[in-house]
Amino acid sequence: MSGTAPTAAPVLPIRGRFRPLGLDEVRVTGGFWAERQKINGVATLEHIEHWLEREGWIRNFDLAAHGDLSRDRRGREFSDSEVYKFIEAMAWEIGGTGDAELESRFRAVVRRVAAAQEPDGYLNTKFGRPGQAPRWSDLEWGHELYCVGHLLQAAVARARTRPGADDGLLEVARRAADNVCETFGPDGIDGLCGHPEIESALVEFARTTGDDRYLAQAALFVDRRGHGRLSDVEFGREYFQDELPVRQATVLRGHAVRANYLAAGAVDVAVELKEASLLEAVRNQWKNAVARRTYITGGQGSRHQDEAFGGDWVLPPDRAYSETCAGIGSVMLAWRLLLADGDPQYADLIERTLFNVVSTSPSADGRSFFYTNTLHRRELGTLPDADQPSLRAAASLRAPWFEVSCCPTNVARTLASLTAYVATVDDEGLQLHQYLPCTVEHRLADGRDLCVTVATDYPRSGQIRVRIDSDDDHPWSLSLRVPDWAAQGATVTVAGDTRPVGPGVVTERRTWRRGEEIVLSLPMAPRFTYPDERIDAVRGCVAVEYGPLVLALESVDVPGIQTVDEVRVDTSQPPRLVDGRVTVRCRRVHPQNHEWPYRTDAAESAPVVGQGLDEVALVEYHAWANRGPSTMRVWLPTVPTSRNVPAN
Repeated sequence: MSGTAPTAAPVLPIRGRFRPLGLDEVRVTGGFWAERQKINGVATLEHIEHWLEREGWIRNFDLAAHGDLSRDRRGREFSDSEVYKFIEAMAWEIGGTGDAELESRFRAVVRRVAAAQEPDGYLNTKFGRPGQAPRWSDLEWGHELYCVGHLLQAAVARARTRPGADDGLLEVARRAADNVCETFGPDGIDGLCGHPEIESALVEFARTTGDDRYLAQAALFVDRRGHGRLSDVEFGREYFQDELPVRQATVLRGHAVRANYLAAGAVDVAVELKEASLLEAVRNQWKNAVARRTYITGGQGSRHQDEAFGGDWVLPPDRAYSETCAGIGSVMLAWRLLLADGDPQYADLIERTLFNVVSTSPSADGRSFFYTNTLHRRELGTLPDADQPSLRAAASLRAPWFEVSCCPTNVARTLASLTAYVATVDDEGLQLHQYLPCTVEHRLADGRDLCVTVATDYPRSGQIRVRIDSDDDHPWSLSLRVPDWAAQGATVTVAGDTRPVGPGVVTERRTWRRGEEIVLSLPMAPRFTYPDERIDAVRGCVAVEYGPLVLALESVDVPGIQTVDEVRVDTSQPPRLVDGRVTVRCRRVHPQNHEWPYRTDAAESAPVVGQGLDEVALVEYHAWANRGPSTMRVWLPTVPTSRNVPAN
């Protein structure tokens, strides 16, 4: 395996169906994601840095350099990783904007991290020094390898956005990676990390440095998983994905973040080493998890006690854990599968998860976050203390920081690198997977330029206009994804010719001339969505979607009610778009109270349907809870058919 060109992207496989484009090739020019990237760069990164300093997590590295860790270290065993994710986010942001002031802050943090590294390359503030537990003494929970993985990913981001930079981060990461290979190689400790992450990081580090040792170590970690090398815990070895080898597993299971990170690393290993059976195993795990264990938002994980996937069809909306980091892990996995296979279903899930999980976590100002993403809030939330970290899942509204604050830093690095998930190329031409106003400029190996401008206000409307901005005497293919939700009514127009298209990919191959356009029109009428009847928790309910956006009923939009649980939807009338907001016809219900909550007569158990509420506006799920405490639900019960009182 040889080193690859420094395309500014998080994932650079040496083979596969598609090749990703980087931050230097795709420029976002406006719209939904441009606003979120701006807030991320201006507000969120500064906010994260403030809390990392305030909580002492960066200072841990200063203490390590001065020998004071055993007395004064702050934060959980994995707090080092939040500093590394912050460094990675800064690297991507600098790569996209060239912010000189952020560059100075970046270098200052890197210097502090580098000063704490041991002579043999080991770098961790929780273990290995006087007064601390020995190195590698708690592989189940210690997160040492997990932290190294995030250090490597930060170094990869820097190497690809600023090749040859003299800040020293790449060398710090190289020494840490060498230490891992020496310690856990074939002749070293026969172990692995309780939290997968280093697998994909090692592969990407190998791709960056051209050193196959790191790829071999990643493959070794993947092969060791599932043979009971980790001690059993109260949640079972499934929590670590250590109860079954990766090649034998049929579905993503256990801790949802760990599961996605492991699968992403396994795809990386499979692609680099041409292990078709390993890739097929992960592909099947993904398909089964999406078909049976994924929420309508794209969220994953329905069990609170272990932050884990539930069983098939166990998707209760009010108990949805749907951790933000699990959504980001899902995007990481789906993107790798898309690059390997080219199947648009992966881009469909990426779109759904980005709009309805990743963008839901941060507040409108980028300074508070959801750790988990429930689909049903029964009681009014309470505003978290703005001056104190919150318990991660206990925050009923977005909180400024958490005792376990993996999600803010994960959101920051994802948004900073988001444009790397928009487009790809192959030997035939250019593929657009996500739609946002942008320019794409790519030079082929033979020196020809492919340049397009995308104009759209998606997801507000469904028109995506792609203008060709380069001339070429040779034909090339331009491919556009038609989302699965656009099953009817999508069209494509080229040279005045309009034709219908179905879900999947529409490809136009021709000798393009500067100024020519292709227009994809997607049907954006709001729609009811019905659940599989095997999902017990939402049987008899409907959801409402608009394009890729999941909508929700929020109590602030229904005056006179205490909770959205008093509302039923009348599905005899379809949802409508009124003055820019989707509305549904609703009625208020009056549940009947009894001394015993079960009846032998179905009519007696049904609530009385009262006065009509007329048209009620829904909120885009990603924007809920930005207007103060509220109740909310995505899955809406429908109007009962008995004991109705005529509406006034």
